Amino acid sequence: MELLDVIKRPIVTEASMLIMDDKKYTFEVDTRANKTLVKQAVEKVFDVKVEKVNILNVKPKFKRQGKYDGYTRKRRKAIVTLTQDSKQIQIFEAAE
Repeated sequence: MELLDVIKRPIVTEASMLIMDDKKYTFEVDTRANKTLVKQAVEKVFDVKVEKVNILNVKPKFKRQGKYDGYTRKRRKAIVTLTQDSKQIQIFEAAE
């Protein structure tokens, strides 16, 4: 698996925005990725130093749309903690 394919997208919720002050960032990652791959991918893509990685598996939810029903896809989230001397990750670039 390529390192650039490990991180799918940042997760931007109210809770994830609040923990960004503590240099913790939340990403949706590939379901086959482990902590080591996530750490290597974040360090390569964003040029930062990663202290710790926590991974959560998100179970599929049952959803209905009229008479059709099914499940959402399963996901995997990674909460990445950066070291204190590392620079911050800019998820929202400043518009100039």
